[in-house]
Amino acid sequence: MVKELTYPDGFEGIIARWEERRDPLTAREGEGLPQLDCDLDALATGTMPDPPEPLIKPASSYAFKAHALATELAGASRLAHLNALLIAHLRRRAWPDHAPALFCRIWEEHAATLLQELNARWLVSSLQTFADHGQTETQRRVGASLGLLFSMMKLYEFERTFSGTPPEEPYRLGKRAKVPLPMEMDDFSLKSGGLDYNTLAPLWRDASSDPVIAPLAHHLLDMLNRDPGTLFHRIQTMRERIARREERGA
Repeated sequence: MVKELTYPDGFEGIIARWEERRDPLTAREGEGLPQLDCDLDALATGTMPDPPEPLIKPASSYAFKAHALATELAGASRLAHLNALLIAHLRRRAWPDHAPALFCRIWEEHAATLLQELNARWLVSSLQTFADHGQTETQRRVGASLGLLFSMMKLYEFERTFSGTPPEEPYRLGKRAKVPLPMEMDDFSLKSGGLDYNTLAPLWRDASSDPVIAPLAHHLLDMLNRDPGTLFHRIQTMRERIARREERGA
């Protein structure tokens, strides 16, 4: 009996769905990104105005995206708006030739500004952009690895909300279903398993070797470590409960 596929059209269908939103942004004369040597200091100190009036067709796709981001980032710095515009370009199939270098220049020169200003969503989006457009192999590798980590966290933490328990509350030790893990994976031992350490430690260490991506990657990993609502915190809490139980039984 053939098992039903999660995605009936296979990976051709998955790729087709992915490609649907990757058409390049088109700009009219007088529109577009600033030059590579633009004054980033001025953008970092300049503030986005209140949300502009709605655009109407036939505005360009660039104008619509710039307007949407200006509305979302009203009150933020103009540098944050440019960073978001660059991410929007660099997620497409094509982009202005200087866009990757301008994106990396922003994070090389103004990481501290953006780390203080951007929320987690834009920090993760920035990190993921390094996966395809980093200027070093380390930037691309760390961007891809951490980008995948945070994408999977978003999926499974969203699914967890349907469990009815808050993210800060670990599952009870005696309620585990006696079923194997999918894809014939080996079981994980709460008492002695180190998969979480083995996942996070190389990411931190790898990022440390590149001065451009290190501040962004370390900032996000520190956020993960401080947040009590993640899988990693729940696993650690369950470990501690097992240790206390064994101490009482000793």
